[in-house]
Amino acid sequence: MHIHGYLWVGPKAHFDDEGLRRPPHPEPPPPPAGTEDKDGQRLIERYRQVVAEFPLTGIPPIQTAHWLIKQPNLIRGTWQDPKEAEQWLGCQLAVYAPRFASEQDRDGARLAACRAFAVETLGRGGDVSFGYFLTRPTFLSLALVVCSPNRAAPELSCPIK
Repeated sequence: MHIHGYLWVGPKAHFDDEGLRRPPHPEPPPPPAGTEDKDGQRLIERYRQVVAEFPLTGIPPIQTAHWLIKQPNLIRGTWQDPKEAEQWLGCQLAVYAPRFASEQDRDGARLAACRAFAVETLGRGGDVSFGYFLTRPTFLSLALVVCSPNRAAPELSCPIK
């Protein structure tokens, strides 16, 4: 078992585009019924867009384990030990906490609790994901994903070959 770390900061509007946060369905939609089938054509185009963009975009997936489907260049670090992953998480929280929109989220005790939760959860083989609104309409996503195998999605292989 090892753990991959992921970080994304971007406009909240991009985070809210759930279509790009879901992997494409394994089966494409049926072809349009004809040139007049505008809905069928839009559906095929949207499917093609998701197939092309989901693995490449750093926008966080809805299901944390689906980070493993994305390109390996999105991985910010890999660790064997949950404490090492927690240290990376702690560094990211320290960097971004001054920009958290919520004063409550900046609280040191709360951040320490997030770190403790991460170590405990990773130690049991679970993934962790945290999201914070930053000043301006910006969103921060931090995820630590257990790999080889992932408990939530054991069929997913490690993105690093």
